[in-house]
Amino acid sequence: MESEPLPRRALWTQCSLRGTAFLACITPWNLPLYLLIWKVAPALAAGNCVVAKPSEHSPMTAYLFSQLCAEAGLPPGVLNVIHGTGPKLGPALVTHPNVAGISFTGSTAAGAEISRLAAPLFKRLSLEMGGKNATVVFADADYAGALDCALKAAFLNQGQFCLAGSRILVEKSLYPRFRDDLAAKASALLPGDPLAPASAQGAIASRAQLEKIANYVALARKEGGGVLCGGERVVLAPPLEQGFYYVPTVIEGLPTGSALNQEEIFGPVVTIAPFASDNEAIELANGTRYGLTASVFTSDAARASRVARALAAGTVWINCWLVRDVRVPFGGMKDSGLGREGGLYSLRFFTEPKNVCTREG
Repeated sequence: MESEPLPRRALWTQCSLRGTAFLACITPWNLPLYLLIWKVAPALAAGNCVVAKPSEHSPMTAYLFSQLCAEAGLPPGVLNVIHGTGPKLGPALVTHPNVAGISFTGSTAAGAEISRLAAPLFKRLSLEMGGKNATVVFADADYAGALDCALKAAFLNQGQFCLAGSRILVEKSLYPRFRDDLAAKASALLPGDPLAPASAQGAIASRAQLEKIANYVALARKEGGGVLCGGERVVLAPPLEQGFYYVPTVIEGLPTGSALNQEEIFGPVVTIAPFASDNEAIELANGTRYGLTASVFTSDAARASRVARALAAGTVWINCWLVRDVRVPFGGMKDSGLGREGGLYSLRFFTEPKNVCTREG
């Protein structure tokens, strides 16, 4: 028996704004303007005031953006940009009583600390964290397309990208050819002047990040990995000799549990390994604590759908990589995140649902 529809004005759900409370938007250094706007725009559109904290390693874009907002007539106090280190400003911002929610993009370690501080205060959280994303290539895939996407997924932005395809899994019959061609193409991606259009690779963000990458590659060699290409720092000619540049690196022969297959490096270093069956490909792809994205390359539509459903990842691309529509939900599973943002999902996060019931007559 169907229930009688309620009068139109008797019951409805609307989104109330957060009044004088602030939303905290905390962003990383690798895509400083894009990720800042990704959070700030829907928060402001929903009627909130925002306190934005960019990474201390990339503060200038946030400052320039705030200047443009002021010039455009945004009222004082609506968008507030604060600068400083995460360990110093983070706890004060996250636990402040006037901060009603936190939207964070960054490392899993930092996200865990934010969650620890904010959860007992019942603040709303959206955490987009690390990734150790798999690129799965079956033997029936469009070879040129899969190779091109695997290369881009591995080394775009010098691998300093949470969506980077840092683990490449290739069906055993195709593995030798794909491995050799990937290594050859990666060897041609030489670092150069970041301002030169012809440069295939730019700089690593900091000395600490460069040393982290070098330490991981050294560890891979100790664990028995074979460096197919790269594996070293490069020093450019003046005036760029003080920059931090690392050659794109492809490593094979590492066990599934090795550090390079389990931990996010955030640099131009990828591992490559063969698989023998669909089930093994799924097991290897899911075999980390992360679950942000994955890519599957195959001409078999049924297989693509089956594998995509089995992969523990918030986004799965089939025969493509980094195809984005800001209207669809974005976020990770497992240690890659909590919640979703994008389109209506962002608006829902930055608002509070309210039920208003009026008696008629």
